[in-house]
Amino acid sequence: LKLPTDSPRDAKSMQLLGMRPRRLPTRWPFGPTSHARASCSKPAPPMLKPEQREALQQKGYEVIGTHSAVKMCRWTKNSLKGKGQCYKHSFYGISSHQCMEATPSLACANKCTFCWRSHTNPVAMRWVFDEDEPERLVEGMVEAHGRKFVNQVVLSGAAQEKRAAEAAEVRHCALSLVGEPVLYPRVGEFLSQLHARRISTFLVTNGQFPEQLEALPRVTQLYCSIDAPDPEELVRVGRPLFVDAWERLLRSLDALRMHGQRGTRTVCRLTLQKGSLTREAARGYAKLVRRAAPDFVEAKGVTPVPQFAKYGMSLADTVPTHSEVRDFAALLQEELANVELEGDAAPVDGYALAAEHRHSNAVLLARAPFWRVPGCHERWRTWIDFEAFFDSLDNPDFESETAKLKYSAETPEWALWGAAEAGLDPEDVPRMSSRPRPDDYVNMASRSPRVRPREASLL
Repeated sequence: LKLPTDSPRDAKSMQLLGMRPRRLPTRWPFGPTSHARASCSKPAPPMLKPEQREALQQKGYEVIGTHSAVKMCRWTKNSLKGKGQCYKHSFYGISSHQCMEATPSLACANKCTFCWRSHTNPVAMRWVFDEDEPERLVEGMVEAHGRKFVNQVVLSGAAQEKRAAEAAEVRHCALSLVGEPVLYPRVGEFLSQLHARRISTFLVTNGQFPEQLEALPRVTQLYCSIDAPDPEELVRVGRPLFVDAWERLLRSLDALRMHGQRGTRTVCRLTLQKGSLTREAARGYAKLVRRAAPDFVEAKGVTPVPQFAKYGMSLADTVPTHSEVRDFAALLQEELANVELEGDAAPVDGYALAAEHRHSNAVLLARAPFWRVPGCHERWRTWIDFEAFFDSLDNPDFESETAKLKYSAETPEWALWGAAEAGLDPEDVPRMSSRPRPDDYVNMASRSPRVRPREASLL
């Protein structure tokens, strides 16, 4: 293995992690058949130490096997109660009460300052752990999701009867719980097990394992998180373990582009902090997005987390309002139209503001005219026809960039950019926060005519 010498950047990143600077590998072998694994005579250890497992369980995780977990998403709970659904419902059409949030690998190669899991999970730069069988992982996740999480809402009497019945069947899996899903060497088999149950897969990677990402089989929708617009900011905010974290991110964006050309819906997710909503940052993000050429770009404000105080970050100076995220998304749209492509990157269609979800503080940009309804400037097809997706999985005709349009569906008006509902499904009544932030609300008085009496009473 090639080992780089220590550098100021290496020392800085290690200092941020609270570790002593040392030599770190730039690339590791991966997978169960790698030379590093084959030459090791000792049995592989479990990923979690007993105290880590206990800490995760105390935070509400259901640990599955030795390296995986599932947890109740607040949007699943809200949807069961009819109090609003996740932004993925507004943007892509999932049913949040039928969605399971999980991960096949709790270990991650970053310690992001904004991580909503508060660094309870372990970190790792390669897989050196025992491996659980993919089929048993999926069985355990689905069983725990229904038994522990869905049932607790249903038995409380707070769930709507229709949605409680629908939630008995898991239809979607958000592989974004915590950790790095592609690090699990048998992630391909794991995904196949989910698809065999006709469970859609929304997989999020942090862009630190480009080889594994490139080898990933087809998923319903593939995300790559872009946590910073430049290398220095990535070290400060993402706190990566790898010395060559920026280069790994760039190679991961290239892999994302390749998957898009092979018929997978792709997304670049930007986690935005208030201090980085500048034109310079938008220009940096635009170059990275253009390199990946994703179908969609999610601009999402950072979620408040307990460790902000540890890093000297105040909520007022860190968490943007929805209006600020909207303004930055419009700025990003301008920069995407103006950015100069470098190297051999081919030009892609322009991006436009397509949808928003105020409660999640998120805005969706989509490639136009690729995802815009032909002949109509204000209508989009960002939703997914999930049955058509599953029917296409083994069809080689769907392995092209335009084939993914065949399992798309039109986005409803209430989810579109600028709609009065701001992404809130008219079938839901929002949960009213006791301490709402500025402009983080839906003006229900200006909503569609389908306003119900209970909603009117909240005005």
